[in-house]
Amino acid sequence: MRPLLKWAGGKRQLLPELRRFYPKTFGRYIEPFVGSGAVFFDLYGTGRLDGHETILIDSNTDLIGCYEMVRDRTDEVLKSLEDLAERHARQGRPHYYEVRDGQFNPIREQGRRLDGSVLYTPQLAAMFIYLNRTGYNGLFRLNAAGGFNVPAGRYSRPTICDRTHIEAIAEALSRSRARLVYGSFDRALEFAGAEDFLYIDPPYAPLSATSSFTAYTQAKFDDSAQRRVQTMVVALAERGCAVVVSNSSAVAPLYGENRAARDAGIRVWRVPARRAINARADRRGQIEELVISNLRQAPSTQTSC
Repeated sequence: MRPLLKWAGGKRQLLPELRRFYPKTFGRYIEPFVGSGAVFFDLYGTGRLDGHETILIDSNTDLIGCYEMVRDRTDEVLKSLEDLAERHARQGRPHYYEVRDGQFNPIREQGRRLDGSVLYTPQLAAMFIYLNRTGYNGLFRLNAAGGFNVPAGRYSRPTICDRTHIEAIAEALSRSRARLVYGSFDRALEFAGAEDFLYIDPPYAPLSATSSFTAYTQAKFDDSAQRRVQTMVVALAERGCAVVVSNSSAVAPLYGENRAARDAGIRVWRVPARRAINARADRRGQIEELVISNLRQAPSTQTSC
């Protein structure tokens, strides 16, 4: 089952490797960086979430707000999105900028709460989906003032409103009893207990000082944030949770060479992957990523380190 949104760092291409780490039995399913939800939708689509409580966490308030509206007010979202698609078919790129600058950003700011979250409506969710489907590479990026500033993409006939797909997304979020939580990734520690399964997909650590691999990840997700993720992963493993993490090879020492991580049963596997987003096409291609887990179902194509 494909995700609702195009998203930098989405894990659809890594699913064949990640599936080999899915535990056969578990309690709750928790994602602290849900993003596009590729693993969540994969688990749901294959029936593995049947009977399980699900908790999806993200610090991107627009993402959480959009999912809530798609789940709870599906028909209203679809009606607004169909209207946007019709106008885009007539006006194209000028319509994109009219929606981005004249509607989405002002309405989004008007709905800002004290905690930084945004009060979403079905109309705002439809605009978010529209901008995602028609913006450059499906990116989500904010300027210093907090405004969405991704330019229009170069698509001749983008699929903006796929009613059947959006209804399936709404059903997945509803039937999986998904609890949508706006907040920092470490809120997972509030919910997780023994035998729960967590997939953790933080913004990837850059491979070099000039790497563009993480150019569109969350702002200020620096080395200290990566260490906080590692501390959380160790704590979860010590609680008896089943933990699977994906990241770039830059974090290998945090896990493979760390005594606490190894004592908690955490191991590191290197897997082939592809860069999905780069401004230059010649810099997209195969790289090496890490799957980090305290589970033992290591894919035969992986190398342990």
